[in-house]
Amino acid sequence: MRNTAKITTAVLAAGALTLGLSACGAGDSGSDGPLIVAASPVPHAEILNYVKDNLAKKEGLDLQVKEFTDYVTPNTATQDGSVGANYFQNKPYLDDFNKKNGTDIVPVVTVHLEPLGLYSHKVKKADDLKSGATVAIPNDTVNEARALKLLAANGLITLKAGVGNEATPSDITKNPKNLKFKELEAAQTPRSLDDVDAAVVNGNYAIESDLKPSKDALVLESPKNNPYGNFLAVKKGEENDPRVKKLAKLLTSPEVKKFIQDKYAGSVLASF
Repeated sequence: MRNTAKITTAVLAAGALTLGLSACGAGDSGSDGPLIVAASPVPHAEILNYVKDNLAKKEGLDLQVKEFTDYVTPNTATQDGSVGANYFQNKPYLDDFNKKNGTDIVPVVTVHLEPLGLYSHKVKKADDLKSGATVAIPNDTVNEARALKLLAANGLITLKAGVGNEATPSDITKNPKNLKFKELEAAQTPRSLDDVDAAVVNGNYAIESDLKPSKDALVLESPKNNPYGNFLAVKKGEENDPRVKKLAKLLTSPEVKKFIQDKYAGSVLASF
């Protein structure tokens, strides 16, 4: 079943409980308090913690980082003010999330790209996948379409002409290997590698699972004209918060670019 990331009272309550914070002050424009940023652990929180430990103090920025392992709570927490910003997502995903949930979160600055990749514990090359092989793909709307586009770009399937960011397996027009698709929550795709023939895994979850996208992926997304760069985001109206502006400047600094290059060795690519 496809995960359409619907906001529910339970999800909102869970997000607030996880954060252990009140909404008051977390995202108030012009506040002198800390800027609390929700982020995926890898690489987003790692990049933010580098900024916090090495750059923020010089800019007079009190930065706090809260880690989340899902793709829903960072946005719900940003919308309800439990955090002042988030850093984990790309524009197609955010557009889809805002449309489906009535939220008004906006990007501030794009920082990096995590190339999506196809991985396997059973074959060394994509062409070695056997007829009828099962491939795990993310089940949220945008990442599922992105995964199918990756497979199509590498000749494993053909998609209907003009298909957009809502492509599903039903939009496949040619499937020469008769691949079968197992739709999973994005975080579960790397954990499925022992149970399926291959899996399309988001870059952050690949790195968390000790996969090296630049070396281990059977096929990897091209960074050229790629719309899936990850950015700092805030609730609309908070773009001019001085703390957000400071963080945006630091996230696109030469120091952060060097940190990304040195730490991730091509598995994460700076977008500035």
